[in-house]
Amino acid sequence: MVLRFSRIFSQLLQLIPRGEFEKAVRDHKAEYQARNFTCWGQFVAMLFCQVGRAHTLREICGGLASCESKLKHLGVPDAPEKSTLAYANEHRPWGLYQAVFQKLFAKCQMVTAAKEQKQSFAAKTSL
Repeated sequence: MVLRFSRIFSQLLQLIPRGEFEKAVRDHKAEYQARNFTCWGQFVAMLFCQVGRAHTLREICGGLASCESKLKHLGVPDAPEKSTLAYANEHRPWGLYQAVFQKLFAKCQMVTAAKEQKQSFAAKTSL
């Protein structure tokens, strides 16, 4: 079960190109005075929270710590401490994550529109 979860989690993260994410970080100046805990690490932790249905910082940090070897492959060197994650959640600009979501949403809309157009074309040509 853990292996399947980590594969799904990794696939979700591949939807957000790291370069685009880092550009959004720079645009929002989100890592101003950040120490050792990047916005990417926070994003991975909060995505883990959503996918894993974690409700507390303890569940998030404990879950990430249990698969710490896999975190390195995702670009996160260590699982965050509860205090580090709490501080980041309180002080990082939420606009960064809104911008990332909007880019992802636009990408999904384009993929959906392309599929609908392809299906519509296939239906017309089969008549």
